[in-house]
Amino acid sequence: MEIQLWREILAPYTLAVNEMLVKFNHVMDEHRRCGLYSPIEQVNGRVKKISSILDKLHRKQIDIDEIDEKIEDIAGIRIMCQFVEDIDKVVELIKQRKDMKVIGEKDYINHRKASGYRSYHMIVTYDVQTLKGTKTIKAEIQIRTLAMNFWATIEHSLQYKYKENIPEHIKSSLLTASDAIVLLDKEMSAVRSEIMDAQNSFQVKANIVADILNNIQNLYRVANKREIIKIQDEFYRIYAFDDLDQLERFSKELDIISEGYRAQSLSV
Repeated sequence: MEIQLWREILAPYTLAVNEMLVKFNHVMDEHRRCGLYSPIEQVNGRVKKISSILDKLHRKQIDIDEIDEKIEDIAGIRIMCQFVEDIDKVVELIKQRKDMKVIGEKDYINHRKASGYRSYHMIVTYDVQTLKGTKTIKAEIQIRTLAMNFWATIEHSLQYKYKENIPEHIKSSLLTASDAIVLLDKEMSAVRSEIMDAQNSFQVKANIVADILNNIQNLYRVANKREIIKIQDEFYRIYAFDDLDQLERFSKELDIISEGYRAQSLSV
Protein backbone atom coordinates (compact mmCIF):
# COMPACT_ATOMS: atom_id res chain seq x y z
CA MET A 1 0.00 0.00 0.00
CA GLU A 2 1.23 3.47 -0.87
CA ILE A 3 2.21 5.79 1.98
CA GLN A 4 -0.38 8.33 0.84
CA LEU A 5 -3.15 5.74 1.24
CA TRP A 6 -1.98 4.99 4.78
CA ARG A 7 -2.26 8.69 5.57
CA GLU A 8 -5.82 8.72 4.24
CA ILE A 9 -6.72 5.65 6.29
CA LEU A 10 -5.25 7.02 9.52
CA ALA A 11 -6.42 10.64 9.18
CA PRO A 12 -9.91 10.02 10.68
CA TYR A 13 -8.31 8.19 13.61
CA THR A 14 -6.01 11.14 14.24
CA LEU A 15 -9.04 13.45 14.16
CA ALA A 16 -10.91 11.21 16.60
CA VAL A 17 -7.99 11.11 19.06
CA ASN A 18 -7.59 14.90 18.95
CA GLU A 19 -11.31 15.50 19.52
CA MET A 20 -11.58 12.97 22.34
CA LEU A 21 -8.54 14.44 24.09
CA VAL A 22 -10.18 17.88 24.02
CA LYS A 23 -13.40 16.45 25.45
CA PHE A 24 -11.83 14.45 28.27
CA ASN A 25 -9.54 17.35 29.19
CA HIS A 26 -12.63 19.54 29.31
CA VAL A 27 -14.28 17.10 31.77
CA MET A 28 -11.19 17.33 33.99
CA ASP A 29 -10.94 21.13 33.75
CA GLU A 30 -14.67 21.67 34.31
CA HIS A 31 -14.60 19.67 37.56
CA ARG A 32 -11.68 21.73 38.83
CA ARG A 33 -13.15 25.10 37.81
CA CYS A 34 -16.26 24.21 39.79
CA GLY A 35 -14.17 23.29 42.82
CA LEU A 36 -14.99 19.57 42.43
CA TYR A 37 -12.70 16.58 42.59
CA SER A 38 -11.94 15.24 39.12
CA PRO A 39 -11.83 11.43 38.73
CA ILE A 40 -9.60 12.08 35.68
CA GLU A 41 -6.09 13.10 36.67
CA GLN A 42 -4.36 12.91 33.28
CA VAL A 43 -5.31 11.96 29.73
CA ASN A 44 -3.27 11.27 26.62
CA GLY A 45 -3.80 9.61 23.27
CA ARG A 46 -2.10 8.20 20.22
CA VAL A 47 -2.73 6.70 16.79
CA LYS A 48 -1.13 3.29 16.35
CA LYS A 49 2.06 3.34 14.28
CA ILE A 50 1.90 1.79 10.81
CA SER A 51 4.58 -0.76 11.80
CA SER A 52 2.47 -1.86 14.79
CA ILE A 53 -0.63 -2.14 12.59
CA LEU A 54 1.29 -4.28 10.08
CA ASP A 55 2.56 -6.52 12.90
CA LYS A 56 -0.99 -7.00 14.18
CA LEU A 57 -2.35 -7.72 10.70
CA HIS A 58 0.30 -10.41 10.24
CA ARG A 59 -0.09 -11.88 13.74
CA LYS A 60 -3.89 -12.13 13.55
CA GLN A 61 -3.98 -12.93 9.82
CA ILE A 62 -6.21 -9.95 9.02
CA ASP A 63 -6.51 -8.62 5.49
CA ILE A 64 -5.50 -5.01 5.04
CA ASP A 65 -9.00 -4.16 3.77
CA GLU A 66 -10.44 -5.29 7.13
CA ILE A 67 -8.51 -2.76 9.24
CA ASP A 68 -11.51 -0.60 10.16
CA GLU A 69 -13.62 -3.59 11.07
CA LYS A 70 -11.23 -5.89 12.88
CA ILE A 71 -8.62 -3.67 14.55
CA GLU A 72 -10.13 -1.81 17.49
CA ASP A 73 -7.14 0.03 18.93
CA ILE A 74 -5.79 2.12 16.06
CA ALA A 75 -7.11 5.13 17.98
CA GLY A 76 -6.10 4.92 21.63
CA ILE A 77 -7.00 7.08 24.63
CA ARG A 78 -5.41 6.54 28.04
CA ILE A 79 -7.07 8.01 31.13
CA MET A 80 -5.14 8.05 34.40
CA CYS A 81 -6.80 8.28 37.80
CA GLN A 82 -5.38 8.83 41.27
CA PHE A 83 -7.41 6.09 42.96
CA VAL A 84 -8.86 2.71 41.97
CA GLU A 85 -12.30 3.98 43.01
CA ASP A 86 -12.10 6.69 40.35
CA ILE A 87 -11.93 4.10 37.57
CA ASP A 88 -15.58 3.07 38.04
CA LYS A 89 -16.61 6.73 37.95
CA VAL A 90 -14.79 7.30 34.67
CA VAL A 91 -16.36 4.15 33.20
CA GLU A 92 -19.85 5.43 34.09
CA LEU A 93 -18.99 8.89 32.78
CA ILE A 94 -18.06 7.39 29.40
CA LYS A 95 -21.19 5.21 29.29
CA GLN A 96 -23.38 8.27 29.85
CA ARG A 97 -21.89 10.24 26.96
CA LYS A 98 -23.98 10.71 23.82
CA ASP A 99 -21.04 11.28 21.47
CA MET A 100 -19.54 7.79 21.85
CA LYS A 101 -21.03 4.32 22.19
CA VAL A 102 -19.48 1.54 24.25
CA ILE A 103 -19.34 -1.74 22.30
CA GLY A 104 -16.90 -3.71 24.44
CA GLU A 105 -15.33 -3.84 27.92
CA LYS A 106 -12.51 -5.81 29.53
CA ASP A 107 -11.90 -5.59 33.27
CA TYR A 108 -8.23 -6.27 33.97
CA ILE A 109 -8.52 -4.52 37.34
CA ASN A 110 -10.42 -7.29 39.10
CA HIS A 111 -9.15 -9.93 36.69
CA ARG A 112 -5.55 -9.01 36.01
CA LYS A 113 -3.54 -10.75 33.33
CA ALA A 114 -1.05 -13.48 34.25
CA SER A 115 1.75 -10.99 33.57
CA GLY A 116 0.44 -8.70 36.32
CA TYR A 117 -1.08 -6.16 33.91
CA ARG A 118 -4.04 -4.24 35.32
CA SER A 119 -6.25 -1.74 33.50
CA TYR A 120 -9.86 -1.26 32.42
CA HIS A 121 -10.40 -1.32 28.66
CA MET A 122 -13.38 0.04 26.77
CA ILE A 123 -13.98 -0.12 23.01
CA VAL A 124 -16.15 2.72 21.75
CA THR A 125 -17.41 3.90 18.40
CA TYR A 126 -16.99 7.58 17.62
CA ASP A 127 -18.15 9.66 14.65
CA VAL A 128 -15.84 12.10 12.90
CA GLN A 129 -16.72 14.50 10.11
CA THR A 130 -14.52 14.31 6.99
CA LEU A 131 -14.70 15.74 3.48
CA LYS A 132 -16.24 12.43 2.43
CA GLY A 133 -18.90 12.63 5.14
CA THR A 134 -19.36 11.04 8.56
CA LYS A 135 -17.04 8.16 9.40
CA THR A 136 -17.58 5.92 12.40
CA ILE A 137 -14.36 4.63 13.86
CA LYS A 138 -13.48 2.37 16.78
CA ALA A 139 -11.26 3.56 19.60
CA GLU A 140 -9.83 1.88 22.67
CA ILE A 141 -9.95 3.71 26.00
CA GLN A 142 -7.67 2.43 28.75
CA ILE A 143 -8.45 3.56 32.30
CA ARG A 144 -5.97 2.93 35.10
CA THR A 145 -4.34 4.48 38.14
CA LEU A 146 -1.07 6.37 37.86
CA ALA A 147 0.70 3.46 39.57
CA MET A 148 -0.79 0.93 37.13
CA ASN A 149 0.26 3.15 34.24
CA PHE A 150 3.86 3.25 35.47
CA TRP A 151 3.96 -0.55 35.56
CA ALA A 152 2.27 -0.92 32.15
CA THR A 153 4.67 1.56 30.51
CA ILE A 154 7.70 -0.42 31.74
CA GLU A 155 6.17 -3.75 30.73
CA HIS A 156 5.33 -2.44 27.25
CA SER A 157 8.93 -1.30 26.74
CA LEU A 158 10.21 -4.73 27.76
CA GLN A 159 7.73 -6.47 25.47
CA TYR A 160 9.03 -4.35 22.61
CA LYS A 161 12.67 -5.08 23.46
CA TYR A 162 12.21 -8.84 23.81
CA LYS A 163 9.61 -9.23 21.03
CA GLU A 164 7.05 -10.48 23.58
CA ASN A 165 9.49 -13.15 24.84
CA ILE A 166 10.52 -11.59 28.15
CA PRO A 167 12.99 -13.73 30.15
CA GLU A 168 11.47 -15.60 33.09
CA HIS A 169 13.47 -13.77 35.76
CA ILE A 170 12.20 -10.41 34.43
CA LYS A 171 8.63 -11.75 34.29
CA SER A 172 8.97 -12.74 37.94
CA SER A 173 10.20 -9.25 38.88
CA LEU A 174 7.34 -7.64 36.97
CA LEU A 175 4.81 -9.81 38.78
CA THR A 176 6.35 -8.89 42.14
CA ALA A 177 6.18 -5.21 41.15
CA SER A 178 2.54 -5.64 40.12
CA ASP A 179 1.74 -7.07 43.58
CA ALA A 180 3.44 -4.05 45.14
CA ILE A 181 1.33 -1.69 43.02
CA VAL A 182 -1.85 -3.46 44.14
CA LEU A 183 -0.77 -2.81 47.72
CA LEU A 184 0.16 0.81 46.92
CA ASP A 185 -3.26 1.50 45.40
CA LYS A 186 -4.94 -0.04 48.46
CA GLU A 187 -2.88 2.11 50.84
CA MET A 188 -3.69 5.26 48.85
CA SER A 189 -7.40 4.37 48.90
CA ALA A 190 -7.22 4.11 52.69
CA VAL A 191 -6.35 7.83 52.94
CA ARG A 192 -8.38 8.85 49.86
CA SER A 193 -10.79 11.16 51.69
CA GLU A 194 -7.95 13.10 53.36
CA ILE A 195 -6.10 13.48 50.06
CA MET A 196 -9.26 14.61 48.26
CA ASP A 197 -10.03 17.18 50.97
CA ALA A 198 -6.52 18.60 50.72
CA GLN A 199 -6.64 18.76 46.92
CA ASN A 200 -10.12 20.29 46.88
CA SER A 201 -9.04 22.98 49.35
CA PHE A 202 -6.03 23.77 47.20
CA GLN A 203 -8.19 24.00 44.05
CA VAL A 204 -10.80 26.22 45.73
CA LYS A 205 -8.06 28.55 46.96
CA ALA A 206 -6.44 28.62 43.51
CA ASN A 207 -9.79 29.54 41.90
CA ILE A 208 -10.44 32.34 44.41
CA VAL A 209 -6.94 33.79 43.96
CA ALA A 210 -7.36 33.65 40.16
CA ASP A 211 -10.66 35.59 40.44
CA ILE A 212 -9.08 38.20 42.73
CA LEU A 213 -6.09 38.74 40.43
CA ASN A 214 -8.38 39.00 37.41
CA ASN A 215 -10.47 41.66 39.17
CA ILE A 216 -7.36 43.63 40.17
CA GLN A 217 -6.09 43.56 36.59
CA ASN A 218 -9.44 44.81 35.32
CA LEU A 219 -9.51 47.59 37.92
CA TYR A 220 -6.18 48.90 36.67
CA ARG A 221 -8.03 50.11 33.56
CA VAL A 222 -10.64 52.17 35.37
CA ALA A 223 -9.74 52.77 39.02
CA ASN A 224 -7.37 55.18 40.75
CA LYS A 225 -3.86 53.73 40.98
CA ARG A 226 -3.56 54.62 44.66
CA GLU A 227 -6.76 52.69 45.39
CA ILE A 228 -5.47 49.71 43.42
CA ILE A 229 -2.26 49.66 45.47
CA LYS A 230 -4.33 49.64 48.68
CA ILE A 231 -6.39 46.72 47.34
CA GLN A 232 -3.23 44.82 46.39
CA ASP A 233 -1.69 45.40 49.82
CA GLU A 234 -4.88 44.16 51.48
CA PHE A 235 -4.87 41.06 49.28
CA TYR A 236 -1.25 40.23 50.22
CA ARG A 237 -2.04 40.79 53.91
CA ILE A 238 -5.04 38.43 53.83
CA TYR A 239 -3.21 35.86 51.70
CA ALA A 240 -0.41 35.68 54.27
CA PHE A 241 -2.91 34.51 56.93
CA ASP A 242 -3.75 31.44 54.78
CA ASP A 243 -7.39 31.70 55.85
CA LEU A 244 -9.76 30.54 53.12
CA ASP A 245 -12.82 32.21 54.67
CA GLN A 246 -11.10 35.62 54.79
CA LEU A 247 -9.89 35.19 51.24
CA GLU A 248 -13.40 34.34 50.05
CA ARG A 249 -14.89 37.39 51.82
CA PHE A 250 -12.25 39.63 50.26
CA SER A 251 -13.03 38.17 46.82
CA LYS A 252 -16.75 38.93 47.22
CA GLU A 253 -16.03 42.50 48.36
CA LEU A 254 -13.74 42.96 45.36
CA ASP A 255 -16.49 41.67 43.06
CA ILE A 256 -18.77 44.44 44.34
CA ILE A 257 -16.08 47.10 43.80
CA SER A 258 -15.42 45.83 40.28
CA GLU A 259 -19.10 45.80 39.40
CA GLY A 260 -19.39 49.39 40.59
CA TYR A 261 -16.62 50.54 38.29
CA ARG A 262 -18.10 48.70 35.35
CA ALA A 263 -21.42 50.39 36.00
CA GLN A 264 -19.71 53.80 36.06
CA SER A 265 -17.93 53.15 32.79
CA LEU A 266 -21.19 52.09 31.15
CA SER A 267 -22.97 55.30 32.20
CA VAL A 268 -20.29 57.66 30.78
